[in-house]
Amino acid sequence: GIALGNAYGSNIANIALILGITALIKPIAIESGVLKKELPILTGVTFVTALLLWNYRLTRIESIFLLILFVAFILWSIRNGMRSQDDTLVTKITQDNTSSRLSKKKATVHLIIGLLVLVASSRILVWGSVEIAQLLGVSDVIIGLTIVAIGTSLPELASAITASRKGEHELALGNIIGSNMFNTLAVVGIAGTIHPLDIPSEILSRDILIVSLLTISIFLLGLKTQGQPGKINRFEGGILAAFYVIYLVILASSAIKA
Repeated sequence: GIALGNAYGSNIANIALILGITALIKPIAIESGVLKKELPILTGVTFVTALLLWNYRLTRIESIFLLILFVAFILWSIRNGMRSQDDTLVTKITQDNTSSRLSKKKATVHLIIGLLVLVASSRILVWGSVEIAQLLGVSDVIIGLTIVAIGTSLPELASAITASRKGEHELALGNIIGSNMFNTLAVVGIAGTIHPLDIPSEILSRDILIVSLLTISIFLLGLKTQGQPGKINRFEGGILAAFYVIYLVILASSAIKA
């Protein structure tokens, strides 16, 4: 329950809360060719996953299929990036890597330490969330949709604000898209591969519907006409952030009724 709630709760937080706050600070332009390809893919993946969950059950085979889609997306992204070396996002990443190159030994040590911290913090987060759910008498799905989701989305908030302030709009939005792809395909896929998932009815009727609508809204904002690049302005950012507050109120109301 926590894994599924975390995946979709984090997706909702990424789009409504993270992009909303970031756009309030500085409007986010949607102009990269890479991101315009990734947005339709994210929209498609969201609907494919919703179809797989429609019978309130995610089997191990379906979960493995999601993981295969995730690997395919990663390979496509790498290949597309190598073909688009003139893309500002790829150029920026290449320049950053060149200017701050680490030795193989240091890079390996950093990787191992990072993985250990990630595993430890994840276990602590899940353990703490289960304890809170039991103390409050709230379902683990609600905890996953709120506390865990917001906690796992905080790094995206920090990086999105930093990137937006530096004018790296592609990086700010790309970070959100990549995170949502990972949540939808990898997190749900891994959880379902370990143990087939029973899908709570509210996940389908409420959370997946909201994720789908938010994803489509970002896609439409990127397709503004008259030759002007799409963007998320401060007003639209405010609407997204306000929507997230309303979403939390709905979750709180459902938890109280339960």
